[in-house]
Amino acid sequence: MLELRTRKDLIEEELFARRRDLFTDVELVFFDTTSIYFEGQGGQAIGRHGHSKDHRPDLVQMVVGMVLDNAGNPICSTLWPGNATDVTSLVPVAKRLQQHFGVQRVCIVADRGMISDGTMAEIDSRGCFYILGVRMRRSKEAREEVLTRGGRYQTVQAKSEQPKAASPLQVKEVWVNDDDGQAPRRYIVCRNEDQAVKDAHDRLAILESLVQALERGDKSLIGNNGFRRLVTGAGGHWRIDEAKVAEEARYDGKWVLRTNTELGAAQVALKYKQLWTVEAIFRTMKSQLHTRPIFHKCDDTIRGHVFCSFLALVLRKALQDRLEAAGHGQLQWNHAIDDLAALQEIELHVQGKGYRLRTETKGTLAAVFGACGVALPPTLQPM
Repeated sequence: MLELRTRKDLIEEELFARRRDLFTDVELVFFDTTSIYFEGQGGQAIGRHGHSKDHRPDLVQMVVGMVLDNAGNPICSTLWPGNATDVTSLVPVAKRLQQHFGVQRVCIVADRGMISDGTMAEIDSRGCFYILGVRMRRSKEAREEVLTRGGRYQTVQAKSEQPKAASPLQVKEVWVNDDDGQAPRRYIVCRNEDQAVKDAHDRLAILESLVQALERGDKSLIGNNGFRRLVTGAGGHWRIDEAKVAEEARYDGKWVLRTNTELGAAQVALKYKQLWTVEAIFRTMKSQLHTRPIFHKCDDTIRGHVFCSFLALVLRKALQDRLEAAGHGQLQWNHAIDDLAALQEIELHVQGKGYRLRTETKGTLAAVFGACGVALPPTLQPM
């Protein structure tokens, strides 16, 4: 099948080539997906009903994938029909990084939902590495093999009372071996002590509400997923299932990673925690860059709309890097945008002579223009 190559692809690859270190061997990249819905009749070809991360299952949508490098620079974006699953998106991304970005040995860090035996076998066969989140409750192996193993946790980040301190983090390594000849599988169990306390507190609050609901005989509340996983029974006879409550406690403050790298357990966990950068990028796209909602109908204009957001993210990261290099890393992006929007220039005509009058520079403008090496015109200049 002939691969469709677009101008967008060529631009992304050229931008990456300009940043890339020629001596880089193993590239660490972060990959995640989100959904963006269409208004009206948009998305006639690529729009499909699927799992909506925007909580709009009534509208057709598309799935957007984003790849970032270790420094947080956007590398490329990809679109799929709205009913595409996360697990089907990982292999095409790995292929493109190898074939068109020239990254032969890549380590992909991705969130839960990307794991399947076929996907990981394909990634392994291509000589790539991965650090993937595991859906603990849906993975039988994670529930019955990984989380039940004993062993001492290694403290990576200790609990601290300092308000800006990193979240506490403990890790332990678990290997799972089968008797059927399959290769051993490496898991990293991570634990956040503060999150564990919060999870236990939240579950206690759910149980208290559930007890009150059962006393009232409020059957409709059993349809709540937070309630259903903690009860047993049928019809109108429901009761709290103590075994399920104990099972839920096993997950408090924990998340599980699967990897084929040789990185230490602490490094694997810390690399995975960097994945929040991609999630922040998606939030920026949907809010500050106004990627959503989309009113276009044709595939080409839809792809162009999303690609403009991608290019805006590239420019934003470049500006952020320059501000940090100039010692202005504390500036907020939304403040810079508001200040730039307020900067205006008007034309005046006085006694037959024309002038340009620039508004006053306020807030972040001096830092932004200075970091970019752009000289502001005089406040008043003749035309």
